Amino acid sequence: MDEVALIRFACEGNHNSFNCLVTNYQEIVYNQAYRLIGEADAAEDVAQEAFISAYYNLHTFRGGSFRAWLLRIVTNGCYDEMRWRRRHPTTSLVPLDEECEEVESPAWLADPSETPEDTAERNELSHAIQHYLEALPDDFRAVVILVDILGLGYAEAAQALGKPLGTVKSRLARARMRLRDSLQGVGELLPAAFCHRNELEEVAVYHRFILPCQDLSSRRGEEV
Repeated sequence: MDEVALIRFACEGNHNSFNCLVTNYQEIVYNQAYRLIGEADAAEDVAQEAFISAYYNLHTFRGGSFRAWLLRIVTNGCYDEMRWRRRHPTTSLVPLDEECEEVESPAWLADPSETPEDTAERNELSHAIQHYLEALPDDFRAVVILVDILGLGYAEAAQALGKPLGTVKSRLARARMRLRDSLQGVGELLPAAFCHRNELEEVAVYHRFILPCQDLSSRRGEEV
């Protein structure tokens, strides 16, 4: 069944149709939340709330990109969550072990083919890049995540953010410039070819080292 039909049936109260939409988009919605917030449990909560909100507001969808419409809902939810966290700073984004000690080399960053030296350097660069990404203004970080990490086009990202196309392009260019300038501060950790890359190719460098998102395959097909 095509997406238009799924949306139409979901609007008529068909839960199975809406669950199909959830299955199709739960990964990208969760990834957007995780990249923006940086904490898995909170990202899952925001993603779940976004789908609940989408279900009750399907009648307001007026066509276009349904993916962008969903991402706008979750992005706004993330902004709300981040504003709350800034007013109530209690949770560290640094990975912790069972005894609440900082994890120097989290298991989800491990690569069995790496030498200990490679792992140490990659972890150092990964933490630096994640720090630079989180240091971006929320609006800059959101557009970088949508375009450079989740792979949306400019127009769809503009729809997801509810901003003019020119604003999205401008924010993305400025965000990339900030990240590129920041990466020069850890130049000794960067791949040698980095200095010869253009702006778009540099995206792949910081994308590879940003904290990876969790696999959602085990949650596919869950009902909302």
